[in-house]
This record gives sequence, C-alpha cells and structure tokens, in this order.
Amino acid sequence: MPELPVTFRPTRTRVVLLGVGGAMAAVLTVVSFLLDTFTAGDRASFVFAGLLGLGVLALLSRPKVVVAESGVTVVNLTTVRRLEWAQIVRVNLRPGDSWVHLDLSDGTALPAMGIQTGIDKRQAVSQARALSALVEEHGTGRSAT
Repeated sequence: MPELPVTFRPTRTRVVLLGVGGAMAAVLTVVSFLLDTFTAGDRASFVFAGLLGLGVLALLSRPKVVVAESGVTVVNLTTVRRLEWAQIVRVNLRPGDSWVHLDLSDGTALPAMGIQTGIDKRQAVSQARALSALVEEHGTGRSAT
C-alpha cells in the first residue's frame, strides 16, 4: 500500500497528449512562418489553432486522484471534488470500464478519471487496488457522526 500523500494519474497518457499537443503547436507555428503567401492574420490563425489544440490536449491530460490523510481529491476534465474518507463506500473498476468509479455514501457514483485503463491497463488495476486498500484502511463508508 502506498504511503500518503499519493497522486494517481495516467502518466503515459499524459506524456502522449502533451507531447502530441506541443508538437502540433510547434509544427503549425513553423509552417505559418515558412509559407510566404501567408498574411499576418493567416499566421496568427495557424498559431492560435496550434495553441488551441495544445490547450484541449492539456485539458484531457488533467485528470488525477490525490489521496491524503484528510481524504481524496478527484480532478476530472473540468471539475474538482474533495471527498472525506467516510463518503467513499467502494472503489470500482469493472471489466470494460474506461476509468475507476467511486461509490459514495449518498448513493451516487463519481468517475475518477485519474485512474484509467487507456494505455496501461495493468497500471490502472494496480492503482485501483491501492486506492481500494487505502479506502478500506481509512474507514469505508463510516458515518460522519
């Protein structure tokens, strides 16, 4: 079991997304300056498109699950949710799931995209098991009263 604090994130996916985004932005910028027929507006459009693509891929590389003594923070594409240990009932990563789902004490489920099966399924399974063990250790579904 990992020592706290620990951060789970799909490292290979993140490297690929940021690498492709950076390369795309660089290529579009270089091409915009190599083509003599481009106006300043055309160049700006190419550079903007490259930076926009990089921004989208950076957003896709954002998910992570941060586990600390005080609880779990789930960072997905556009949201951040802080959970107390007692709120987490179970950690699920079923066959065919793209990422972990946390069953919560209020009867809802929260996707935790920071542990995903995309490029490295073995890493995702290992991280899901580690998170599950941490949830068990810190009091799965305990009442806050």
